[in-house]
Amino acid sequence: MLAKLLARLDAAERKLRYSFGEDIVTPRGRRLSKLHYNLFDHAFLRTFWTNFWPVAPGVWRSNQPTHKRFVKYKAMGIRTVINLRGTDRRAHYLFEEESCRDLGLTLVNTRLHARHAVARENFIEVIDALRSAEKPMMFHCKSGADRAGMVAAMYQMIFDGQPVAVAKKQLGLKFIHLKFTKTGVQDYILDVYEARNNRAPIGFEDWMRTEYDGPAIQAGFDSKTPADQLVLPA
Repeated sequence: MLAKLLARLDAAERKLRYSFGEDIVTPRGRRLSKLHYNLFDHAFLRTFWTNFWPVAPGVWRSNQPTHKRFVKYKAMGIRTVINLRGTDRRAHYLFEEESCRDLGLTLVNTRLHARHAVARENFIEVIDALRSAEKPMMFHCKSGADRAGMVAAMYQMIFDGQPVAVAKKQLGLKFIHLKFTKTGVQDYILDVYEARNNRAPIGFEDWMRTEYDGPAIQAGFDSKTPADQLVLPA
């Protein structure tokens, strides 16, 4: 009975979520999109909570910025914004695109997911974006905890030469990352790499481009296979 009720509530919420929030041009549509942005993307929380932290000189991580924060970042000298949430027809992306355009910030769109190990090409797209981005730059996901944490760790290993033990600190409670939830798959990816690197040294980017296998790592995480026992397909 309770399960059916929860399923109905979830269906109703999804129906409402996708019923508006795609128009920021007309006055009425813009008002509704602002409501959608605050109600479903929780933008109201980000008016006072930023999760904005330095990763390396000229590089910052963040949760989804509001327009006021984009203005602040522009004043700091930031030139490039890497969006880890992908493009979307909903309000959160439309407002970000508008803010970056109006402020003259370069917006680069990539897509990762917090709760599962994405395909190799998704990570490679992010690595390439980080390498070509004009600095100072920042990257963000929704909460700034999981996807941003994973990318911060990647940045430190690939571009700063930090060991994985140091990079792992980018995924921690300080950033509201909860390892014991499904987002712990991000930690598991780094654990699998660390075990592989301990067997025979390999750079993180080389490992990602040649050996990383998202579905296999996800299966290992779901089955609770110890990272040092996971064998990736050849």
